[in-house]
Amino acid sequence: MPELPEVEALAGYLRQRAVGRRVDRLEIAAISALKTYEPAPTAAVGRAVVDASRHGKFLDVLFEGDLHLVVHLARAGWLHYREAFPATTPLRPGKGPIAVRVRLDDSSGFDLTEAGTQKKLAAYLVTDLATVPGVAKLGPDALAADLPTFAERLRGRRGQVKGVLTDQSVLSGVGNAYSDEILHFAKLSPFAITDRLTDAQMATLHAATRQVLGDAVERSLGQRAAELKGEKRSGLKVHARTGLPCPVCGDTVREVSFADSSLQYCPTCQTGGKPLADRRLSRLVR
Repeated sequence: MPELPEVEALAGYLRQRAVGRRVDRLEIAAISALKTYEPAPTAAVGRAVVDASRHGKFLDVLFEGDLHLVVHLARAGWLHYREAFPATTPLRPGKGPIAVRVRLDDSSGFDLTEAGTQKKLAAYLVTDLATVPGVAKLGPDALAADLPTFAERLRGRRGQVKGVLTDQSVLSGVGNAYSDEILHFAKLSPFAITDRLTDAQMATLHAATRQVLGDAVERSLGQRAAELKGEKRSGLKVHARTGLPCPVCGDTVREVSFADSSLQYCPTCQTGGKPLADRRLSRLVR
C-alpha cells in the first residue's frame, strides 16, 4: 500500500510533468472507483493541471477552477505516468487493471491502476475537499506533528501502538509497512499500549516517526513512479523481511499474522527477546 513517502513522491512527480498541461480526456474504466457523480468527469476537460499534493495517503491533483481529483490508492493501487499514449481509443470499462486515465494535451498523462480482485481504489472529483469522507476525517500529518500534538493524539486513543499509529483519524500517512519500521527504530513492541508509554518512550517514538518517514521521503523524491516500489522495499529493515536477520542486531525477524494482514518485528530490538504469540486475539507480549 502506498504510504506517506510514496504519495508525496507521486505528487512531486506529477508537479514536474503534468502542471501546466490541459486535460484532453478523463476516462473512468472502473465504474466502482469513482465515488462521486457531480461534477462529471467531462468537467475536467480543457482545464490545466495547476498542482499535485498529498493529504495523508490521499493524492490530490488540482485542476484550474478549484477542481480536485482526489485518489486513495488502497492496498494494490498505483500511478503509471505515460510520456505518450499509443492510441486515442477510449478505454473499455471493466477491462484490465486501469481504473482511471487522465490524458493531457501533449499526448502524455497517467493511469491509476489496481491489481488483484479486491477493488478498493477510490477516486473523487470534487470542488470541496471536505466532501471527501476520508480526507475530512484525517488527523494531523504524521510527519508534521510536533511532540505535544503527537503525544496527545496517541494517548487520546488507547490501544496497541501499532494499530493506533495506522489509524488515519489519529495521525495521517502511516500504514502497515512504515509503522513496523517506526516501531523497530523506536525499539517498541507493536503491542505496547499507548496510554502506558512513558514520556521518554513517547519522545523516542515521535523522533522515530519523523526520522523514518523523513528518510523515506528523501529517498523517494525525484524517483520515477515506476521505481518507487523498489525504493521502498530497499529501505525496509523489518517489514516483509520475516525469517531474515535484523540489520541492527542479527536476530531473526519474526511475524504476527492476522486475517488480512501481518506485522514484522525483531524480538531482540523490540520485545526483550520474547517472541510474540502468532495467533489472533491471543494475550500478547507488551
